[in-house]
Amino acid sequence: MPNLESAAPATSSDGRSQRWDGHKAERRDQILAAAVVAIREDGARVGVKDIAARAGVPRSVVYRLFGDRDDLDEQVRTRIISELMTRLTPVLSPEGTVGDAVTRAVETYIGWIVTNPHLHRFLAAGSKRVVGSSPSVSDARTAVAVQTARLFAISIARHGGTTEVAEPLAFGLVGMVDNSVNRWLSRGMQPLTADELSRVLQRWIVNTIAVTMADIGVAVDAQTPVADLFGPDQDN
Repeated sequence: MPNLESAAPATSSDGRSQRWDGHKAERRDQILAAAVVAIREDGARVGVKDIAARAGVPRSVVYRLFGDRDDLDEQVRTRIISELMTRLTPVLSPEGTVGDAVTRAVETYIGWIVTNPHLHRFLAAGSKRVVGSSPSVSDARTAVAVQTARLFAISIARHGGTTEVAEPLAFGLVGMVDNSVNRWLSRGMQPLTADELSRVLQRWIVNTIAVTMADIGVAVDAQTPVADLFGPDQDN
């Protein structure tokens, strides 16, 4: 028969541990939210001292809850990307015309960047240096490209084409948009305006899709209904 008296302290200890873990999670969330606000308003070079002040905690608490500044930066990136994807994911659905679908995606992405230039710079550069291999940034870019590739593969297969081209097409388009926007932002949103850049990218994307579909004998332009490309079984 188990000793209930000896089991009680362990249960109490487990409860305290769970409460402490919950408290730490709340503090981390509080600090990450404060960091996003600080970066949005003050720029990517904002310091831990400023983040701690916005969160209402001592700087030592920030260092205690995060391994180092790189760890903090990466988790801030994850939070920023979550905010961006909340805006972007709903507009990646294939509806209306090809031009409509492309316009929704590009305008939403560029619109978010124009509103949040410091957050976008932070995704690329962090607080101190250029970040070329941030897992959160890479994962988000890959997720968008994979979702887009899936849609291309469905459309190409429906028209009897070789679906192996879908992934290079999707990753190429995502890379083109990402690199073009990054360069534009690094030059102070010059020489094109946001609207001009958006229109150029939309035209390039539609034309690239059109050339790809033309290779399998399907005529596509901005006015082509998406339903003509995907058919009624596009979600299967």
